[in-house]
Amino acid sequence: MDGQGDGSVDGEGDDDRVPVTRTVDGGIAKLMPDVDRPRAWLLTVDGSPQSYVDLDDPLHLEFEYVRRLAHAVDCAAADGAPLDVFHLGGGALTLPRWIAATRPGSRQTVAEADGRLAELVAELLPPPPGADVTVRTADARDELERAPADSADVVIADVFGGSRVPAQVTSLGYARAADRVLRPGGLYAANLADGAPFDFLRSQLATFAAVFAELALIAEPAVLRGRRFGNAVLLASQGPVDTASLARRTAADAFPARVEHGRSLARLTGDARPVRDEDAVPSPRPPDGAFGVG
Repeated sequence: MDGQGDGSVDGEGDDDRVPVTRTVDGGIAKLMPDVDRPRAWLLTVDGSPQSYVDLDDPLHLEFEYVRRLAHAVDCAAADGAPLDVFHLGGGALTLPRWIAATRPGSRQTVAEADGRLAELVAELLPPPPGADVTVRTADARDELERAPADSADVVIADVFGGSRVPAQVTSLGYARAADRVLRPGGLYAANLADGAPFDFLRSQLATFAAVFAELALIAEPAVLRGRRFGNAVLLASQGPVDTASLARRTAADAFPARVEHGRSLARLTGDARPVRDEDAVPSPRPPDGAFGVG
């Protein structure tokens, strides 16, 4: 489907919107229109949801884990203050659009390994004019290690190969690279996925605790109790994390989440050990139907 006008997927009216299917580096990408929102689109790759974008309303964050990442950004700096943000994983640029709208003047760099997916988004769902968002086709860890030291206020990692977090962004070497890029007191925030007995999640907590002074974790109670496989947002910083404000924001969401830190997080980590590069493995494969779209 060819873009019209400004190169987006918009047509003259709602009836002109049809799903778009493209082969990208990571599989088969689909852009599906949301019938309830005139300029909103869901991006999937091989059936796994990757992004949801409303071109009319960049403040609308459909996915719960994306809202939790946004809460973390809001608690990292004063309201409206521009930030230098390094995104590892781009998808359809949902969070970069939200940051550009809520924090004008922010400078954002996105590392997206899937070059053809980045081309699809640039062609059909381009960022709004004036958004200072630079997208680079590069492996997330490679790009992180090339970035200047003390160059980012926030590093956001939403890196998935299909439905799994790749091994190269799970180790001590990677955590140290993120710490090097962050400014003093800067925030690292990552979208992870796991289920009981949480071997992967516990290893990530141990790995980042070996590098950062402060950690917190945001997840739904059902996930933390091991009742289902799901997303968890890991936060790490060398400075204090505003867990009280985070807890208020996440508890008020449509699907409330808990913020774990301090002793409760230490109990969850248990005897897990930091992950060396040579021992790193991807996150577990989700159970059938955990993240799929019908």
